[in-house]
Amino acid sequence: MDARESTDFTPQDFSARLARIRAGMEASEIDTLIITDPSNMCWATGYDGWSFYVHQAVIVGPDGAPIWWGRGIDAAGARRTIIGAPDEAIRAYDDSYVQSDDKHPMETLAALLHEKGWQSGIIGVELENYYYTAKAHEVLTTHLPEARFVDATALVNWQRAVKSPTEIERMRRAARIVEAMHRTILETAEPDLPKNRLVAEILRTGALGAEGYWGDYAAIVPMTPSGLDATAPHLTWDDRPMQKNEAHFFEIAGVYRRYHLPLSRTLFFEEPPTKYRLAEEAVLEATAAGLAQARPGNTCEDIAHAFSTTLERFGFYKENRCGYSIGLSYPPDWGERTMSLRRGDRTVLEPGMCFHFMPALWLDDGGLEITESILITEDGVEKFCTLPAEIFVKP
Repeated sequence: MDARESTDFTPQDFSARLARIRAGMEASEIDTLIITDPSNMCWATGYDGWSFYVHQAVIVGPDGAPIWWGRGIDAAGARRTIIGAPDEAIRAYDDSYVQSDDKHPMETLAALLHEKGWQSGIIGVELENYYYTAKAHEVLTTHLPEARFVDATALVNWQRAVKSPTEIERMRRAARIVEAMHRTILETAEPDLPKNRLVAEILRTGALGAEGYWGDYAAIVPMTPSGLDATAPHLTWDDRPMQKNEAHFFEIAGVYRRYHLPLSRTLFFEEPPTKYRLAEEAVLEATAAGLAQARPGNTCEDIAHAFSTTLERFGFYKENRCGYSIGLSYPPDWGERTMSLRRGDRTVLEPGMCFHFMPALWLDDGGLEITESILITEDGVEKFCTLPAEIFVKP
């Protein structure tokens, strides 16, 4: 696809996605599916709004269009963003249900399923999901006693595993944005600069975008620890000045129209200590070994095994996974929550699958993150970004 072609999805795209979802439902013997993950809601219908702090869902029944159900004031957003939805496929509850101690929005969802004749049979719900609460499940099951509920947590996620050319183009645009964000870090970072000021510039670049493509908000805020804070993977920032004698890593993502492209790099203001150079060599050799196994027909485990065995030959060890599937995401996570690059994951790689290859090491006095986001191609693997894979040193 030419870089200037449209990245708009068509009604035909959503019809094909709906067919894939229904095929997954049939394989799991599910009659009605309730989708509450906003990433899955968006992928299934196009719905895009910062409304996931209240109860909402997309309901896929045995026939007909998916139904968007949510808060009344968000119905206008559903009409603006859902592709090809008939009016009757957008259903809302009134505001008296929001954060009420006396009633719950799931009561209205149960009433909707009764109205559609979908109150019995097998209903799939995303039990292991950030947005589907224990209270929601309790209310829904109480009001639908004829139904049998089953866990359908990753059913839609797995349908998203292989990206279309249009999705891949969105990720390519996100790649240009994250490269610009890292260039901003290299241009702006300096000793004694308060970290929050640097993060302000990172966020600014991320929103401005790159090469004419605007930047969307990320599902995860920039993770930018320094020194001892960088011995941990998920710390953010404060106002402390950056120091010469510390490692500074930056785990950030460029985002274009909800499609994420994460990329991490590490910065020093002077020549890094020897152990960091040794760790850099180990990580880059192990990454190359892992990427050599990243091709159709191999498995996630093949990548992880090649990475780990090579890393261990250098005397370094990484117990957690070294990557995960990426694509369309909403807070609080930019991973797709399906495949992981780790031993034991025997998912077979297919062209169109995308991963954040995350071979980070957290040492005793800092961290080293040099990561790549990759695309499985017809005959191998492609890195989305061209940023040099190395420790950055800015004198």
